[in-house]
Amino acid sequence: MPDGPGPGPLLRVAETLIKRMIFSIREDHTVNQLDQERLSEALQALGETLAFRGQTARVAVIGGSGLLLLGAVSRATHDVDVVALVEGERLARAQPLPVALRDAARDVASTLGLDPNWFNPGPTSLLDFGLPVGFVGRSSIRSYAALVVHVASRLDQIHFKLYAASDQGPRSKHVSDLRALSPGRDELLAAARWCRTHDPSPGFLMSLRGALALFEVEVSDEEL
Repeated sequence: MPDGPGPGPLLRVAETLIKRMIFSIREDHTVNQLDQERLSEALQALGETLAFRGQTARVAVIGGSGLLLLGAVSRATHDVDVVALVEGERLARAQPLPVALRDAARDVASTLGLDPNWFNPGPTSLLDFGLPVGFVGRSSIRSYAALVVHVASRLDQIHFKLYAASDQGPRSKHVSDLRALSPGRDELLAAARWCRTHDPSPGFLMSLRGALALFEVEVSDEEL
């Protein structure tokens, strides 16, 4: 007969994650990058931590972490780009994170050796001028215990990655991410129009045209 009940799900998840991190440290001394497997494990640990504390959270995720969850890219990332808190069909600003979610994310970071700001609400500024229409309905939903993640769709990621590629230039990671999504002309045109709602300046328009040209797309002023 065992002396008492076995470890709960939170302890089992934590034990597994710590072992994996130890092995990773031995191999490459890198502990703050999230590949597809480690990202899922970190989100599960966060959801388990929230559940243990009687809390829940529902967020929308974009960026490299979103692409990893979609299986569109394989490159590791150092954070999870949280663009919004999801409240039914309504999107709310994620910065600052709710205290319970912030504290749980920091505890997971400490346990797993992640960047302290790995659960990053910085991209929530995109809400100021609006996300692409239909964003929530197109997102795919992943559940990690008490954490529900709305992952931006391929089409919406094309919007965000074109915006970032235009802003950061042709040598940025965003261009390679965008190529991985294999966007068509119509998708890029729709994305370009959305980008213009966020930055209508002549300088950005020039950068936007440059980004589109990388995909052999030329557009007239009327199309934008």
